[in-house]
Amino acid sequence: MSSKFSQNGGEDMLMLNLANRLDGFTECRIRDMTRLAQQHHAINLAQGYPDFDPPADLVEAAHQSLRDGYHQYSLTWGSSNFRAALARKQSRLMGLSLDPASDITVTCGSTEAMIASLMTTCSPGDTVIVFSPFYESYVADLHLCGAKPIFVNLYPPDFRFEIEELRAAFASGAKALILCNPLNPTGRVFTHAELQVIAELAQEYNAYVITDEVYEHIVYTPSRHCYIASLPGMFERTISCGSLSKTYSITGWRLGYAIAPPQITDGIRKVHDFLTVGAPNPLQEAAVHALEYPDSYYEQLANDYTRRRDLFLGYLDELGLPYTRPEGAYFVLVDISSCGFSSDFKFCQWLVREVGIAAVPGSVFFHHPVNNFVRFHFSKRDETLVAAGEQLLAIHERV
Repeated sequence: MSSKFSQNGGEDMLMLNLANRLDGFTECRIRDMTRLAQQHHAINLAQGYPDFDPPADLVEAAHQSLRDGYHQYSLTWGSSNFRAALARKQSRLMGLSLDPASDITVTCGSTEAMIASLMTTCSPGDTVIVFSPFYESYVADLHLCGAKPIFVNLYPPDFRFEIEELRAAFASGAKALILCNPLNPTGRVFTHAELQVIAELAQEYNAYVITDEVYEHIVYTPSRHCYIASLPGMFERTISCGSLSKTYSITGWRLGYAIAPPQITDGIRKVHDFLTVGAPNPLQEAAVHALEYPDSYYEQLANDYTRRRDLFLGYLDELGLPYTRPEGAYFVLVDISSCGFSSDFKFCQWLVREVGIAAVPGSVFFHHPVNNFVRFHFSKRDETLVAAGEQLLAIHERV
């Protein structure tokens, strides 16, 4: 291994090379925009977390969990109470009979669930289908696993795939497909027919499907979310990654999970044990309370986000910027071609400094050069969205 010396405070320090798996890595652009928002005291519509509290009874359940003494490790793959409650909820929603003892692994957020799933299913050199645009971490996860992405385009304005392009990707020998549904960053909800196509191809070419379904409950009428694991023949080859972060407004609790058949779950648990040991025990016990909410909670959640979406999109309509109307999740991809900037990065930097709004450059979500989109999120209080909307209306006066 080569090395070099540098001077630091008069003392020689040995500087060793870092692992080559970091070559080409950059900081997460979403978190980078959050730091820039904080620096300029801007409204953060970049990183997708709410500025409102979780349900008060859930917060009280967390306090009670601490008082009840849940301060030590739970079972590495999740507390028994949490897995049992999650199995009851997801069995009902997914139309499956899930066994909490063999089908569920609790993780530190869906982020860990995804990389643990990829490390379980993919060997170095394997290829994995990724729809583009995609959530930023998927490609980084594949890089860390030594696997390679095969990109299949979702074509604007509706961001739908071409069946023959998807078939060709499977036929090339792909080991798995990553499916984000509802889709971050566009808010697309894949139709039952689209999921059926993916399912048939996965079975024909003997591939896994690894889902990211953290926005499963944030879906706007008339769209409906369908779990691909529930389709005939798919549970055996599907890993369903989920999270409590978005559904219960607890992104900082870091409670996620992977649902899979026993033979896959066994592998995920081995990887998970050596990645993080376990998710926070007192928060798992508290979250049992949320997992037992009635259906009316999820109906109200969708209604509240529908109101926030329509409020924010109203400002975009007034501003005259084209966008893809979200069918789910809480993001909107906006076309800034008319704003006169040479790149989306320059626009976002200007937007933070001059307008006081943080967005994400859309190019971070595409595998090919795209510079005319930015992503906003609207998981904010109404008064925050009004303030952001009023500031956005000033864009054309400043460019």
